Amino acid sequence: MAINTSGFGAYDIRGIYPESVNQELAYRVGRIFPKLFDAKKIAIGHDIRLSGSTIADALTRGLTEAGADVYDIGQCGTEMIYFATGFNDFDGGIMVTASHNPKEYNGLKFVRKNVIPIAPKTGLLDIKAAIEDENFDWGFRKATGTVYKIDVLHDYIKKLLSYVDVKNLKPLKVVVNTGNGAAGPIINEIEKFLPFEIIKIHNNTNGFFPNGVPNPLLKESRVATSNAVIEHGADCGIAFDGDFDRCFLFDEQGNFIEGCYMVSLLAEAFLKKNPGAKIVCEPRALLSTLDIVEKLGGKAIICRSGHTYMKAVLREENAIYGGEMASHHYFRDFYYCDSGMITWLMILELLSQTDKKLSEIMADMIKNFPVSGEINTKVDSTDTVKKIMAKVEEIYAPKGVSVSKIDGVSVDFENWRFNLRGSQTEPYIRLNVESRGDKALMETKRDEILAVIRS
Repeated sequence: MAINTSGFGAYDIRGIYPESVNQELAYRVGRIFPKLFDAKKIAIGHDIRLSGSTIADALTRGLTEAGADVYDIGQCGTEMIYFATGFNDFDGGIMVTASHNPKEYNGLKFVRKNVIPIAPKTGLLDIKAAIEDENFDWGFRKATGTVYKIDVLHDYIKKLLSYVDVKNLKPLKVVVNTGNGAAGPIINEIEKFLPFEIIKIHNNTNGFFPNGVPNPLLKESRVATSNAVIEHGADCGIAFDGDFDRCFLFDEQGNFIEGCYMVSLLAEAFLKKNPGAKIVCEPRALLSTLDIVEKLGGKAIICRSGHTYMKAVLREENAIYGGEMASHHYFRDFYYCDSGMITWLMILELLSQTDKKLSEIMADMIKNFPVSGEINTKVDSTDTVKKIMAKVEEIYAPKGVSVSKIDGVSVDFENWRFNLRGSQTEPYIRLNVESRGDKALMETKRDEILAVIRS
């Protein structure tokens, strides 16, 4: 197969199979990875995409020919590769997945020893360069590596359950939509240990995604979960993306809960158990999180969004938790990695500790800190992004109380703030606006800034 490196992105390799992600690419990655990262023991796995096992086989052949031992955990979610790598002290892990992308996509995500993510500045571009280098020294180790089929499910489930006090959980009714992705088998297993009545929808794994793309950030992908919550009178709803490193939350009325509020909920859950702990959040929408962290005596650390940045700051600060509004949630004691499974368990534990309904818990937060949600505007080039950013900054920065460029540009005013940033992976400029207790002000400023962007 032809080699095409166009799938190398900001965080991983991702593209359409077999044009840009195929067996030849996976084989070459396998041949290169052990040498670049001095990796002798490597965990691999794949999600439920139709090309997953084929790509994993080619990857395995490359890794073993390069002398590495492969520990194959089979069909799984991305966070299970993180767990397998950290729990077994492997030298690296590679997950075959395209996360929430449509069925024709596939890709590869990487971690090195100690479950440290491999990004462009920490090795991803080195992999790309080696694949493209016709004179790369492929070399062989003294012996071909061995393939071991391993099962990490028992230990993984045990780790997940360590985050909650199972005996104090209430018998809540919960709708869980796995989107025909890799989360289905894990939900089937973990429910044996929980008191919840779990109503499963789209739970059978199916790489054709017969019920739509498993991406709950898309409004059309939320309808089934919302409807099921209302139909069954559930206490809440949970929906996962394809490789279940993200989960999304719905209240008992079927309302989708914005990701920034989930960060606030998890910050509260951790600070109740760990007073004074550090919480990492991102600048897109953070007022509700800062309020909770301050009230509960924690320390908030603001970090650029993106999993490589968040994980690095968690390690540097020894922060107990970090979260993004895109619903990546990171846990210090889960190898500083993101987990969709720990997320929903902790939120349901929080719900078990109160007699309030989830909508009631959220009402004050939403009233006190209304948000626009992320509004995307498609652009034609990175130059256009730069021009728009400069124009918006020119208009608003002089009037603001403070300006931050941790991630894009954030301008804070007395009663409201906004963040504007270019996407790392798509041709979009993204706007978030929030206010302190004034929804009308937030909406006015949202429309005002959008008019500048789209002019």
